[in-house]
Amino acid sequence: MKVKLTVEKARERVAKFGQKIANSNLILGTWGNISCRMLDEEQVVITPSGVSYECMRPTMPVVVDMDGEVLEGELKPSSEVKVHLAVYAARNDLNGIVHTHSPYASALAVSGTPIPPMLEDMAALIGGEVPVAEYAIAGSDQLAENTVKTLGDKNAVLLANHGVVGVGRDVEEAYNVCLMVERCAQIYVLTKLIGNTNTLSPEDVDTLRDFYLTKYGQR
Repeated sequence: MKVKLTVEKARERVAKFGQKIANSNLILGTWGNISCRMLDEEQVVITPSGVSYECMRPTMPVVVDMDGEVLEGELKPSSEVKVHLAVYAARNDLNGIVHTHSPYASALAVSGTPIPPMLEDMAALIGGEVPVAEYAIAGSDQLAENTVKTLGDKNAVLLANHGVVGVGRDVEEAYNVCLMVERCAQIYVLTKLIGNTNTLSPEDVDTLRDFYLTKYGQR
């Protein structure tokens, strides 16, 4: 049974995973952002704009409602709050979002190259290909719209000339998605250098994804 998150716990979780993405080399400086949705309250806890993850304390993440109005916190929310809120509005199955600028995935985003479904763990966690959303200025309504449209029912999307958005049932899963995207981006670049990339069939992707969602782990 899931334990209901309090605002304090959600803030702690967001700050904790901020340190994790910094230590995992998924971001540089203050770029990237993390959010956690408290579904029952229709509230979102999100990282503040321009604050170093190494310095982030649990009191710093900002609480906003689904319209983006600040409910709690003294700092400005992330400039990408529109993307987070738009994704949550479109996907009731999600309660965590992590946005990163990892190098290999960003290289593919710049080149407009989707990551095909190559690995079983990728298919299970992400649900298939990682597509590329059309470019729009960071923080804009258009970027939020493009992200939602391209993400669909997958768990990851590349943002053209920008970076990665990973989503999940909680912040930990969203963080793991971002790690997976960067790993798969590296492997994909290597397979292109080797000269051949074998991909999984749509049927195999569906089977792997269903197993992960319904049978994997301790339930």
